[in-house]
Amino acid sequence: MANTFPRWCNLLPLKIAFCLLSVAVGLCAAFYYGATPKTLVVGYQPAQPIPFSHKIHIDQLGMDCRYCHPFVEVSGHANVPSASTCWNCHQHVQLESPRLAPLRKSIDPAYPGYDGKPIEWVRVHKAPDYVYFNHSAHMNRGVSCQSCHGNVNQMDVITHDQPLSMGWCLACHRSPENFLRPLEEVYRMDYNAQSFLTQHPQPGVQSPREFGLKLKERFKVNPKTTCTTCHR
Repeated sequence: MANTFPRWCNLLPLKIAFCLLSVAVGLCAAFYYGATPKTLVVGYQPAQPIPFSHKIHIDQLGMDCRYCHPFVEVSGHANVPSASTCWNCHQHVQLESPRLAPLRKSIDPAYPGYDGKPIEWVRVHKAPDYVYFNHSAHMNRGVSCQSCHGNVNQMDVITHDQPLSMGWCLACHRSPENFLRPLEEVYRMDYNAQSFLTQHPQPGVQSPREFGLKLKERFKVNPKTTCTTCHR
């Protein structure tokens, strides 16, 4: 009796299984890559109620980060500036600019649309609830805003610059000397370690890395890399 199906059909179940397995592996790989902070967060650039330019305020006007974010040195959380912080300057500067309408609506009783409600800034950086991060612990040990937030002094629109993933944090905790600065340089956006050493020679220090190691010893920086460091 002749075979109903040709001989190549014998391998058909294996071919189908191989194809299904390949699709499953491909989907898992795509999800694994696509679900990382690097692809989900880096580059996030939401529109804000007021088009605040860090480039103008920091790079051109020379404002210090701590004027708007004074909690970073004393608190675990960095604060968003209140309307009164902005109003200190802008009640005298660019007062009639239409861009400042949300500010005047929030704080200026003489403004026709005044309602006294806080400005609803859109948060750009946020660690998950299960992650413990203390701003003051980092600022007071020589870690700059720039290390985590990028060159904000060049940003007209604030952008999520670094992945802030677990691996990214661990890279710093394992080699903190690559990121440490003198405390007086923490808030300088144009800091360059080699230029600093040229202007302020350090005994026995020839390279930025050696300077970092010296700062690590001076500040007694010995970051932990165990799970309980950040997951408490």
